[in-house]
Amino acid sequence: MKPNIQGMMKQVQKMQAEMEKVQNELGNKTVSEEAGGGIVKATVNGRKELISLQIDNEIINSGDKEMLEDLVVAAVNKALESAGKMAEEEMGSVTKGMIPPGLNIPGF
Repeated sequence: MKPNIQGMMKQVQKMQAEMEKVQNELGNKTVSEEAGGGIVKATVNGRKELISLQIDNEIINSGDKEMLEDLVVAAVNKALESAGKMAEEEMGSVTKGMIPPGLNIPGF
């Protein structure tokens, strides 16, 4: 059986257009994570860009610089991880059945 190259190319083009649309939409979707029981809150978009960082005055006034730095790192890392999972899920819905699992594609 001869493969339908033209049909495959159309499918690939459609998938690329859908992936681009999802990537654009990910810029508008956000996730927030906290550290230290809510003392630090980081919000990241689906493109893994830090959108906002909220720090409770209590930790600022405490003067514990090292603790604050650790909490910021923890909150941002948690938010980045959540954003990555969200992006994977969104992209997975577009590429379902088209890309073999475990294939590393830039932008995912």
